[in-house]
Amino acid sequence: MFQAPETFARSTVEREGERGAVWLTELPGIVDELLGRWGCVPDGEVMHGGVGVIVPVRRGAEGAAAVLKVSFPHPGNVHEPDAFMAWGGRGAVLLHERDDERFAMLLERAQASTLADVENGDEVVTVAGRINRRLAIPAPPGLPRLRERADAWEKQLRQDAQELTHALPRYVVDSAVATVRELGRVQPDTLVHGDLHARNVLRAEREPWLAVDPKGYAGDRAYDGGTLLKSRALTLLEADDLRKALHRALDVFAEAAELDRERTRRWAQFHAVQAAFSGRRHGFRIARGGALLERLTEFADHMAELLTEPRSVRDASGHAGV
Repeated sequence: MFQAPETFARSTVEREGERGAVWLTELPGIVDELLGRWGCVPDGEVMHGGVGVIVPVRRGAEGAAAVLKVSFPHPGNVHEPDAFMAWGGRGAVLLHERDDERFAMLLERAQASTLADVENGDEVVTVAGRINRRLAIPAPPGLPRLRERADAWEKQLRQDAQELTHALPRYVVDSAVATVRELGRVQPDTLVHGDLHARNVLRAEREPWLAVDPKGYAGDRAYDGGTLLKSRALTLLEADDLRKALHRALDVFAEAAELDRERTRRWAQFHAVQAAFSGRRHGFRIARGGALLERLTEFADHMAELLTEPRSVRDASGHAGV
């Protein structure tokens, strides 16, 4: 009988409240029903991510290795199977079966080792850049377009800047707003991962590395460069020269992904400003309060400043912020 890992159950209830508790009581039945329907038997220890459980399985008469993934119903997970279907195994794990009502998928099994286990920083961002390039295909209809979020992004940036106590210089916030206005509202219909970071790239056999856990957005590939750089914060925190380390990561990623380096820098700066404000409102996944939260918030501020070019930008009223 399936049992959700204790840490996953606890975090789900903390995050989702009663809805999460009810879903957890239903989860064993969901898993057992899907195992039977898709002809699978459990084959290893249950794993989990932030919002879903992963059950290693063997399927069919040949006992082919796969994983059953069941996620808590959430809007952010709706288009994950659509992205996998569009890629068809190109740079990402293969989708074998899907049950959208239950937020469940039967997927190709990759290894447990992730790109985050690689110590060489250049290798990490190189692999991520190549994955970004391989995943870049025309987005199918129906996927959420990042350009449709631009108005909400700008509104939230301005609201955060006014309501929160922060040390970000005005020109840093203005630069993020300028990115939204100049890059955010006109984006290509290219399928992008949407949450590209080292823990979402797994070692595999069919290809050396395969992506998992996509959001399935249509937009600018350079957007994923920003999510990657933001996710490297803890590693960059240990750098002797943060400016040098940041710009080295940008250079290596942009070259591997065959992206415009300046465009990638601007999206990374936007993500850093978002993180600095979000940390103040909600904390971070690994720190909801205390000294670590303060340290990470200050670090996000520092990253945002270092990623901002020292040039004049215009705010919403048309005045230059320096």
